[in-house]
Amino acid sequence: MIELGVNIDHVATLRQARRTWEPDPAWAAVEAHLGGADGITVHLREDRRHIQDDDVRRLRDLTQIKLNLEMAATDEMVGIACGIRPEMAMFVPEGRHEVTTEGGLDIVAQEARLKDAVARLADAGIIVSVFIDAEIAQVEAAARIGARVCEIHTGPYAHAFHAAGRDAESPAVLAEIAKIAGAGEAIRSLGLRFNAGHALNYYNVQPIARLPGIRELHIGHAIVSRSVFTGLREAVREMKRLMREGAGRGLPA
Repeated sequence: MIELGVNIDHVATLRQARRTWEPDPAWAAVEAHLGGADGITVHLREDRRHIQDDDVRRLRDLTQIKLNLEMAATDEMVGIACGIRPEMAMFVPEGRHEVTTEGGLDIVAQEARLKDAVARLADAGIIVSVFIDAEIAQVEAAARIGARVCEIHTGPYAHAFHAAGRDAESPAVLAEIAKIAGAGEAIRSLGLRFNAGHALNYYNVQPIARLPGIRELHIGHAIVSRSVFTGLREAVREMKRLMREGAGRGLPA
């Protein structure tokens, strides 16, 4: 059954706007859990713009569902992950001047370095995921470095969906879905787990949830935004309902 990982970075973004103690990301994790989330995702950035080191430690101690730590593949972050031991660590590209992650990780260009980082995390008992574009070469490189999960970047699909007036059957949208589906097929053929995420929301999530073999979606901004009006528990519950409804109409895995 398809699962939902809720990214709570922007709860910390709101807190950091005033450099105070609320809203508390740990509290958000509990509310997301009660709404049906299967996991919690946070991105500990080099510049600590939202999630802080103490947040990750508290989440590790307090969350009763799996914790996914997004991070750059640096010695500092690998060391932090090995100490905290989340269930999953996901390597993502990171830039100081980006608003959010702007593309998939280029594994092909840095295989040797990434392979060493994956090995360190695996030795600590951590499942390693990589956030990549829907490109077969990147999927194959992910397998070579020892990653166990590939999360496909759904940003291009989400942007096409919006540009097409939310028409899920427009040629541009169908082309992006086909790319993601093809990458997913390659991921599964290599024995890896097929996840997806980035810019997914309440309007565009179902065509992705419907893809054969997809295991987990990671969604943050849309859920936290809706929670301002409905509460986080209800926002998570509604997203989970849409995902399962979409998955139920999908092709057999």
